[in-house]
Amino acid sequence: MLESLITSKTRIKILLKFFLNVQMKSYLRGLEAEFGESSNAIRLELNRMEEAGLLQAETEGNRKVFHANTKHPLFNDLHSIIRKHVGLDSIIEEIAEKLGDLKRVYLTGSFAKGQDSKIVDLLLVAESIDKNYLNTLVEKAEDLINRKIRLLTIKPNEEQVFVKNESCFLVWEAGNH
Repeated sequence: MLESLITSKTRIKILLKFFLNVQMKSYLRGLEAEFGESSNAIRLELNRMEEAGLLQAETEGNRKVFHANTKHPLFNDLHSIIRKHVGLDSIIEEIAEKLGDLKRVYLTGSFAKGQDSKIVDLLLVAESIDKNYLNTLVEKAEDLINRKIRLLTIKPNEEQVFVKNESCFLVWEAGNH
């Protein structure tokens, strides 16, 4: 979907990197290694997005570190578009809001690091989950988003240890939707 609107693969990778997990920060050489693309193509896109005010940069040592400008007037719109591209909105509607005892949902894996993937890794926090019903909801959501969903379910008392050790961020919480 996004590829039909934005033809630059580098630009899409940068949008995913910074506008899905807004805590994400990175620098040119790090992005070059991660994306496997020339630093020139990445530098051009970073500069364009910084000039447009979508990205902000800070100097850390001898590195120019970029991050999303959450105060930009288009930030919320871009964040929403990227969430829809990944399928998070559909996942939340089809899974999180239909499971009764679910407390929180975290995005983990590649997407939590701002990298595109055919697999959406989620961490579900709940006291108990009906696994059969969950599997039915996951199949429906996978058909909607054309991606595989991989789940790990944990109990609330395990959450702090797991979240501290994993690269993840909160995408849904009971009562905050």
